[in-house]
Amino acid sequence: MGLGGPLGDGHQFWPLITLEDEVAALLWLIDHPEITGPVNLAMPEPVRQGQFMALLGDRLGRPAKVPAPAFAIRALLGGFADDILGSQRVHPGVLLESGFTFTHPDGESAARWLTQE
Repeated sequence: MGLGGPLGDGHQFWPLITLEDEVAALLWLIDHPEITGPVNLAMPEPVRQGQFMALLGDRLGRPAKVPAPAFAIRALLGGFADDILGSQRVHPGVLLESGFTFTHPDGESAARWLTQE
């Protein structure tokens, strides 16, 4: 019905990572103790929330056009809404520089992985 659309304006960056890549990255970090300091666990190609919802909608054969207004999300979720409506453009520089390779480096491959049957 098109109700799985963007949250708020959908322009916010979401630092996504698939479970498969997250587990692989954590194992990589365990196997490479020389990597120290903070490490971003996010796919290397940034994706906006609305773009990702559209990718999921396409994969599921459902339109994802009707946005959930920010005011409604705030009324429903209170302070947690800031986590959903906020934007963070995160880059996994430390992982990439250490030689880690993502299986799902972008929104398209992540959406395919999430919707596999």
